[in-house]
Amino acid sequence: MKSTFENMSRQELRTYLLEHRDNEEAFQVYLDRVMAKPGEIYPAPKTIEDLSNFPQLLEKNRRDRQ
Repeated sequence: MKSTFENMSRQELRTYLLEHRDNEEAFQVYLDRVMAKPGEIYPAPKTIEDLSNFPQLLEKNRRDRQ
């Protein structure tokens, strides 16, 4: 049987955790989700041209994490 936390979206769970920082079960569910879908790793920019694409990459990464 799934817990209430497993039925929450990642954002809902994050919001809950910010308000209930001592809830170990909710924290474990959130941690499992974070570890299951790691973020994309981008190489360090080496030139000025590399930096020109950085805002788009950063925004894509933020959208993917929600």
